Amino acid sequence: MAKTETQDPNEMSFLDHLEELRWHLIRSTIAIVIVACGAFIMKDFIFDTVIFGPKKMDFPTYQFFCKIATFFGIDSEFCSDALPFTIQNRTMAGQFSAHIWTSIWAGFIIAFPYVLWELWRFISPGLHDNERKYSKGFILVASSLFFLGVLFGYYVVAPLSINFLGTYQVSKEVLNEIDISSFIATVRASVIACGIMFELPIIIYFLTKVGLVTPEILKKYRKIALVIVLILSAIITPPDVASQIVVAVPVLILYQISIYISKVVLKKELKKQKKHAQSS
Repeated sequence: MAKTETQDPNEMSFLDHLEELRWHLIRSTIAIVIVACGAFIMKDFIFDTVIFGPKKMDFPTYQFFCKIATFFGIDSEFCSDALPFTIQNRTMAGQFSAHIWTSIWAGFIIAFPYVLWELWRFISPGLHDNERKYSKGFILVASSLFFLGVLFGYYVVAPLSINFLGTYQVSKEVLNEIDISSFIATVRASVIACGIMFELPIIIYFLTKVGLVTPEILKKYRKIALVIVLILSAIITPPDVASQIVVAVPVLILYQISIYISKVVLKKELKKQKKHAQSS
């Protein structure tokens, strides 16, 4: 292992690169497992406060929308006493399995900056010195965007989805008795999807660097992106315009920021090419 780390990356064989990647993945996995063990021990907080938080009507998101509805004199389900559904377990190992997997996902979310740092350590030797010096900034920005997305998914997308899907009925004859795995999957999908979605500026940055994306392409497909975002917002939120706008606006802002980032990166790349052409 020590020999691999001191070796010049440009002289490493394919197997050496695989060995290096293996150790980065092992360290990342160990970090996730350690944090997951902590989450496993903190069962009451993870489930009662975090996971089942969006089921309680005193959740900040419901209180916020209730105050808005009250201000405008509108009757809203956000002001009700409780959501009309129960959460239950239908399998012998259901609750234990939910405990294990929720702890692992919590470990991944909390340890994300370290996992990102390990990934960057594997990639950075192949970069130029002037690109490598921005590693700390990259990890900070990427981690901040991820956690911002996680918070957005937890406080906006998850409660809106749970409130709508948990109260929806095709008939009064059908009661909503939600399985614990289904409820946790809804919260998890909202949080992880938004966390990854908020990495859009970082993804566009690297795609522009390698020449796969340009500002013109992003502008050309902006209308299509707008339609897709509105459709996704309509699917994951209650059927009202206000909720859809709340979800759609941050994504559209991120898309616009990505266009600006692509412009900046492309200008820098063109300047580098001109300098290289003049020097040669």
